[in-house]
Formats: sequence, structure tokens, C-alpha cells
Amino acid sequence: MKKILSLIAIALPFLFSSCVKDAVYEGPTTIDNVSINPEAPTSNDEVTVTATCSGLQEITSAVLTYNGTAVNMTVSGMTCTGIIPKLADKTAVTVVVTVKNSAGFETKSAEKSYKVGNPATDWTKVKINELYGAGADNEKAIELYNGTDFEVSLEGITLFKDEELTWTGIKGEAIPAHGVFAIVGAKGTTERGFSSGLSAKKSVLIQLMDPNGKEVDRFQRGEKGEGWGSQGLSNNSGSWSRIPDGSGKFMITESHSIGSLNASSGKDDPTVVQ
Repeated sequence: MKKILSLIAIALPFLFSSCVKDAVYEGPTTIDNVSINPEAPTSNDEVTVTATCSGLQEITSAVLTYNGTAVNMTVSGMTCTGIIPKLADKTAVTVVVTVKNSAGFETKSAEKSYKVGNPATDWTKVKINELYGAGADNEKAIELYNGTDFEVSLEGITLFKDEELTWTGIKGEAIPAHGVFAIVGAKGTTERGFSSGLSAKKSVLIQLMDPNGKEVDRFQRGEKGEGWGSQGLSNNSGSWSRIPDGSGKFMITESHSIGSLNASSGKDDPTVVQ
């Protein structure tokens, strides 16, 4: 009897422990990896940030912070996904992911950094697009067109009129992708206009130079002769517009469209050197 009681005493702890559910370990979630896609984003790209995690507790929320801006992430099991919107070229970005689990623990990832970088500008696709020489000096204009898929900075870009510098682009001035930039105002009549005049009835040469001083496009009407502007030609009360924008030849249009895309049709001007 004594032996039986001893066996029961030994067995009881095992029987009791089998009836008690093991306590689940409660601790922080581990962020194993944070990745970005694409790895080399341009200003045309949204960036997908993915955090891969591990741990015993369910992830209840996740926040992506980039350059001080917080974005809620989508949580699917142990994977968290967030989107960083398109940012300007040369923007330096610092990313941190913060996750919180069902046990109340919060975990922050190490910082991950990248820089937005556009390809080098294809200057063959940046063109003089329209010229308007009629009207008052403060209405005269030269329009540029960007035929690339990326915004083009105009800092360091120059325009020469009759072989003399008339305008230089500054920091902050840019042409949107497949868009236009208008330089309005002749003879300094506007703050960011060009310094020379622009006649609608005389010979003229307008040259567009890249930041290295290389000519990338030109508009020429008539010949230099004794000097640019010395040759009298028929008056154009409208504009000279590339049709289609950025790639076609210069045509006379009845009215100008400075600051917006050009008309779809015009008439030939035999005095323009194409």
C-alpha cells in the first residue's frame, strides 16, 4: 500500500502539468529585412518598401517613416508593405519601419537610405518650340520643349539671340517631362524674360545651349547678311511653332500658344531655315 501511494505521488505532478497549457512566450517582433523596389528609383517611380519579420506574436500595425513623413503599411502575416510616392530627382531618402505586435511590443528597423536619381539629360530632345515676336515687348516670348520622360533642370542653360547671350536658366527653373517652359518678356521688361529684342519681321538667329555651352537647337530666319536683324522680312503677327511639338519643323500659326502645347497645323514659312 505504501508503495502504491508513493507511485501515485510521483505521477500526480506529471498528470497535473499535462492539464496546464504552456504559456506562450511574449516578446518583440524581429524585423529581419527591409527592402525597396525599385532599388534605383527615378523621379517617375513610386517606391515599395517591404519589411520581412519573424516572431510568435501577431503584428497588429506597421508604420513606414521616410524623411519625417509617416505612412501606414499593409500587414500580411509577417510581411509589411508601404509605398513612398514619387519624389524629385536628387532627393535623399531615409526609411525606418516600426512594427507593433499583439503583446504590445514595438520594434524599429535600422535606417535604410537611397537617393532618387534620374538618367543624364538627353539634350537632343530639348528644343526651341515656339517664338512669338509680335505684340508689346512684355508679351514677346521664347518657349522650350522637353521631349524626355523626366523633368529637365534649366540651371545653366543659355539662349543666344543674334550670337549674343540673352538668357540664362537658374536653379529651380525646369521643364516637365513632355511639357513646355515659357520665357516671356523682351528687353528686360519682365523679371525672368530675355534681355534682347525679338522682331517678327527681321532676320534672326536664336541658339539654345546646354550647360556645357554646346548648341542643342536653333531657330534661324533669313540670313545674317551685314548683321542679324538687318534683313527685312514679311511680318508674322502669330507665332513660329514646331508642329508637332519638339520634333516638327517651324510653321506659322495665326495665334500663339506660349506656355501650352502647340496647334496641330500651320503654314510654311520659306524664310525659316529648317
